[in-house]
Amino acid sequence: MRISIKVQSEIFDAASEVSVLRSGVALTGALVEFTGFVRDISEGSQVSAMYLEHYPGMTEKSLHKIAEKAIGRWQLFGVSIVHRVGRLGPTEPIVYVAVISEHRKEAFEACEFIMDFLKTDAPFWKKEWNENDEAAWVGAKESDGDAATRW
Repeated sequence: MRISIKVQSEIFDAASEVSVLRSGVALTGALVEFTGFVRDISEGSQVSAMYLEHYPGMTEKSLHKIAEKAIGRWQLFGVSIVHRVGRLGPTEPIVYVAVISEHRKEAFEACEFIMDFLKTDAPFWKKEWNENDEAAWVGAKESDGDAATRW
């Protein structure tokens, strides 16, 4: 079982992440990837930038636990999670999750599970700036909590 966790400010390369994840795994029948982007519109306002903070060390441990929970529920051969931090612009990639397994259903469900728990359990704090250069912290959404409770 391969788990790769990265928290970084640099833009990631999804093709490279998949290559490393799949290296040496012979039974892969399915790969599901998700890439999330910084929205250019939020709550009806134009987003000019987003800043993500985290606790180094604690954040990586939290992401690893989420990956391990997915592995405990589904037969997975590998999980890759990359989450960016720092100042990001609209439409920039912010998060990447890839899951490999023997079957597509497991891969889809596990990828969705990981994303749902990244939104609720991972210690990241987001601040957005709008077109008027006004900043506000992004609060937790009830819909994210609802999504996580279904698992």
